[in-house]
Amino acid sequence: MPRFVRSAALAAAGVLVAGLAVGCGGSDDDKDRSDGKRPGPTGADPAPRPDPSSTLPAALTTQKLDWGGCKGSGSDPAPGDEWQCATLKVPLDYEKPDGETIGVALIRAKSTGEGDRIGSLLFNFGGPGGSGVSMLPSFADGYGKLRERYDLVSFDPRGVGASEGVRCRSDKDTQAAERTDLTPDTPAEERAYFKDAADFGAGCARSAKKLLPHVSTAEAARDMDVMRQVLGDAKLHYFGISYGTELGGTYAHLFPKKVGRLTLDAVVDPTAGGVGHAQNQARGFQRALDNYLKANGQDPKAGTKKIVDLLRRIDAKPLRTDTPGRKLSESLATTGITVTLYSKQTWPALTNALEEAEKGNGTALLELADAYNERDASGRYSTQAHSQRAISCRDGKERPTPEQAKASLDRFREISPLFGTFMGWDTAGWCHKWPVAGLHDSPEVSAPGADPVLVVGNTGDPATPYEGARKMADELGKGVGVHLTWKGEGHGAYGNGSDCVDGTINDYLLDGKVPDDNKVCES
Repeated sequence: MPRFVRSAALAAAGVLVAGLAVGCGGSDDDKDRSDGKRPGPTGADPAPRPDPSSTLPAALTTQKLDWGGCKGSGSDPAPGDEWQCATLKVPLDYEKPDGETIGVALIRAKSTGEGDRIGSLLFNFGGPGGSGVSMLPSFADGYGKLRERYDLVSFDPRGVGASEGVRCRSDKDTQAAERTDLTPDTPAEERAYFKDAADFGAGCARSAKKLLPHVSTAEAARDMDVMRQVLGDAKLHYFGISYGTELGGTYAHLFPKKVGRLTLDAVVDPTAGGVGHAQNQARGFQRALDNYLKANGQDPKAGTKKIVDLLRRIDAKPLRTDTPGRKLSESLATTGITVTLYSKQTWPALTNALEEAEKGNGTALLELADAYNERDASGRYSTQAHSQRAISCRDGKERPTPEQAKASLDRFREISPLFGTFMGWDTAGWCHKWPVAGLHDSPEVSAPGADPVLVVGNTGDPATPYEGARKMADELGKGVGVHLTWKGEGHGAYGNGSDCVDGTINDYLLDGKVPDDNKVCES
């Protein structure tokens, strides 16, 4: 059961055909590309000094990372000699800081040394559940200006990828579950829908065991403060995208005096609970679909109805595909449509896929859905969706019943005729019978006394609608949240073609230049 992912990966057009490439691990073939003035990769970094504000044992806050070469993942190659990987030890349970530890996988590329080094710039690309170890090398070319003065660093949050990653079901069971109707129309389909949801949660409990209660966003934020100390920075410099904005806001709340230069791009509304977030996304994706239809000379209302009618036909009779043994269901078709709305660059792929589907062939939409679900040609799936669900269900307390979800469908369909039914059912199905209780109604991000935090909203963002950015800036507090608007299209603003956006963010991160609140970038 997929939920619309809040991840920068889907904003990259190449993800539809390429996927995400690399994993991380130690090896002895790493080469130091430093100019001789900076520490080498194999342990020459200076030992961090204890942070007097830390309540953690010095064995954790002053640990020395064993940076080494990064390994490839599966058939994908290693990311290159300039990339170094290491494992950070953090407490499993922060209420028992001297107790059991777990490993958090890190990756970095040292600054090119073309300017005075500021420190490390930590990235989270979204999800929750996205692997920073895989994503950062894929996107690093777009951060070349920042790398002149920062070491670029990212990580797999606890419960993700190489950091004690959660796996809740096998690839075979994952593919079988894709036959579950995510917009059930009959009592039998409803029973199957909620049984699949309960089975998924039970699988997470069996697999993750004692880790499952300790994959929250707040704990990941605490892990980031351990990273800050071990990397030797007095304050945290951070670039959070999509869900990474919620993680960054949580960090600012927990450690306001340790906030350095924080940029939050493609912002999750911190005032929304589970139902509110589902409504926001239904609204955002419908808005993006309307913009797509307008760009193609179609009336949004009529164009949406045509697609909804297509999905109804697919629901009644799944389409054939060119992949042996697989058909395109309504749920997979909806997923395929969704993934193309993360970026204007992928709108042509949507046009092609819809035209093929109207002719009775679901291959193109199936391939798009597989890209979203991170399924490769051999039938292997990433664990991103597993981690995403484990983290978000640990975070959120809201647990609508099946009856409440059913009663909400008319409201969801008013918001989005295409995505509303899917999102309405999802409010109950996502964490149905989850084995661990949620922590909060909505994340706390107030950060009184913190340095200014740059909050960036894109008016055409489908997954994290624009309104969330203003709310994040307000919730951070007066004098802390600084709001920047881009009148653009797609998920996220930085690197999407606006010199105004890129220049403003670069000036802030590189020179500490804080723009005027409510600055607007037209292009």
